[in-house]
This record gives sequence, C-alpha cells and structure tokens, in this order.
Amino acid sequence: MASDPIHIRPLTLAATLAVLVTTEAAAGWLLGYVEISPLALLGLIRLCQIVLLLILIVRLEGGLAAIGWAPAAWGPGLLKGAWWSLGFALAAALGMVVIVITGNDPLSLLHTPLPASRVEMALFFLVGGWVAPLAEEICFRGVLYTFFRRWGVWVALIVSTAVFVALHSVHGLPVTQVVGGIVFALAYETSRNLMVPLTIHVLGNTAIFALSLPLP
Repeated sequence: MASDPIHIRPLTLAATLAVLVTTEAAAGWLLGYVEISPLALLGLIRLCQIVLLLILIVRLEGGLAAIGWAPAAWGPGLLKGAWWSLGFALAAALGMVVIVITGNDPLSLLHTPLPASRVEMALFFLVGGWVAPLAEEICFRGVLYTFFRRWGVWVALIVSTAVFVALHSVHGLPVTQVVGGIVFALAYETSRNLMVPLTIHVLGNTAIFALSLPLP
C-alpha cells in the first residue's frame, strides 16, 4: 500500500457533496418539466458533475494532481489499468467456471437490462460505460477515498465502497458493486493514479454490458 497518500481537505469534500446534491436535485426537477430521455438526462448530469468537480478540485486543491489525475499520469495509468483489467478478467473467468461447475448460471449475476432501441443502447454504453465511470471515480476514489485515507486504508476502503454500493440501484446481493468498489479502491491505493481505477471501471462496465447483449 502507498505509504504517503495524497489528501483532500474537508472544504473540498463539502463542496463535492454540495455539487452532487444540487445536480441530482436539478435532474429530478427537469424530469418533471422537460421531455427528455432519462438516460440522456443522466449523461448530461454526469457531464456537469465532472466539469464542476474538476473545477472545484483545481481551485481548492491547486490542481488535478491532488486526486492523482494530472495529465502526465494518464498514459502510465491507462497502461497499468489495462493490465489490472486483464488480471481481473482472468480471475472473473475462473470464478465463472467454478459457478458453472456448481450448476449455476454466472451470467445471471452480471446481467444488466439493456434498452430495446439501438439509439438508446448506444447511449447506454456511452453513459454507463464511459461518462458515469469518470464521474464516479472522481467522486468516490478521487475525493471520498482520498479524504478518508487519512484514517487508514481500511476506513477509506470501507467508506468509499459502502457509499459506492449504496448509491447504485441494485437488486439482491450487489456482488459486482462490492467487488468493483474494492478493486477500484485497491488499484487507486497502490498506484495513486486515478486513471488506473478509471480504466478498470470503464473496461469492466463495457464488458458487463456486452455480456448482457441479446444473442442473435
């Protein structure tokens, strides 16, 4: 684990929470007055959150290096995240084999309901596979994990993963959210590079959505 973690100030955490609450409230209000696809609205809200959070971090913390996302770290983080994703995929494949041997269907744990329309499905992959993971990594790992890291790895991991799981709409045992939250946090902890968990998150979401595509 990293011995000298980066830190986020309480003011930055409070401002982040204010942005999230305000934008989510605005989304709920807009749904009642504007005819727009909920998926498109979600994408717009997540984009707004990304921009506002990045502005806050630059203004309050002096730059994106405060969350481990300085542009110079993007290339190495992308490569490291790809290797993490490969290892995670191999472990998941092994787990699926074990589940099949026990007589269960592993895809039932990963299945995600997809829109019927091709346009909506493309939007689903764009928002759920790319835009949302970026917003979530900035919030959950970049700000939340980094803030609670001052009290130790376990506190930061448990808090960030618990909030990550709680804010996702899940039914039954949230296996993918729990595992994902832990993996993203550990990847961030060991690298101090936000691009690493972001890459894993994007590739993981995209793979899960692809596995949920209807067979021809």
